[in-house]
Amino acid sequence: MINLVVGDSVSFSKTIAESDVYLFAGITGDLSPNHVNEEYGRTTRYGGRIAHGMLVLSLASCTSTMMQAKAAQACVSYGYDRVRFLAGVLIGDTLTVTYSITQIDQASAKTRASIEIHNQRGDLCAVATHILKFFDGPLP
Repeated sequence: MINLVVGDSVSFSKTIAESDVYLFAGITGDLSPNHVNEEYGRTTRYGGRIAHGMLVLSLASCTSTMMQAKAAQACVSYGYDRVRFLAGVLIGDTLTVTYSITQIDQASAKTRASIEIHNQRGDLCAVATHILKFFDGPLP
């Protein structure tokens, strides 16, 4: 039995630092000028370097862990669906991730959650659906 209800929600906020972008670029090998070349970035519609979309989405990992703690049950990420990057995230933007349970399937022991990531101006930067798969027993 999953110890959550539809509507359960958690949030997490973080300012995207230059070091976040460079560390992510190094880890992934994605050295696109969109992310690491300020002069190039100034020529784009964003007016500067933007964070990697996957870096932005990865902040949702914190919220899924927060939801796991709220449920006090063992679970793993089963995947992300319907991922969309709707607005560029500039270095220095503060993002807030909101993770809300939208569906619970007790038979398959899975939940679906809506993820919305907004910047400090209220712009919706990214959305996704996340699936958690639960296991019997308490957290290890």
